[in-house]
Amino acid sequence: MRQFVPGRDAEAHGLDVAAAEHELDAMVRVHYALDGAHSRHVSSHIETLGGGRVAVETGRMNTASLPDGIVTAAQTRIGTGRTRRFVGAEHGADVSYFFVENQPGEGPGLHWHPYSETWVVLEGTVRIRRGDDILIAEAGDTVTVPPRVVHGFTNIGEGTLRILCIHASAEIIQTFID
Repeated sequence: MRQFVPGRDAEAHGLDVAAAEHELDAMVRVHYALDGAHSRHVSSHIETLGGGRVAVETGRMNTASLPDGIVTAAQTRIGTGRTRRFVGAEHGADVSYFFVENQPGEGPGLHWHPYSETWVVLEGTVRIRRGDDILIAEAGDTVTVPPRVVHGFTNIGEGTLRILCIHASAEIIQTFID
């Protein structure tokens, strides 16, 4: 168990993730009790408003007992890096995504998709080329690009860029132009 410390453990936007994890753990135990399965701890990122001190379990998750519908980070990891790829069709979902961590100056080359893409900037500052437009987005910003519009992005911040790239498709289809 570890103690949630306001100001140290709070997300940048002031939401109490530790309390949400504690509440999620209780909900999972109830769910498993109703299903007749064994309870276990689930670590997840769910946000709730609030504050205060809450004890949170932090332990290893037993992935062998994961219920259908949970895909671990290890299952979506690309190579040895921190980028993860989730292909919805492989898991019965209608959307796919990349969770990308880029260092300053890094980013994908120009490309396009036959469907729209939505970016959620989780941390850092990014320059996005969307067609003829150049946009600067920061943590908390959301940017969209229509289908068949050439786009790409580069981390222009001083630290790590964390960005969620949501593809409106069960399959990831990319055509690079450079």
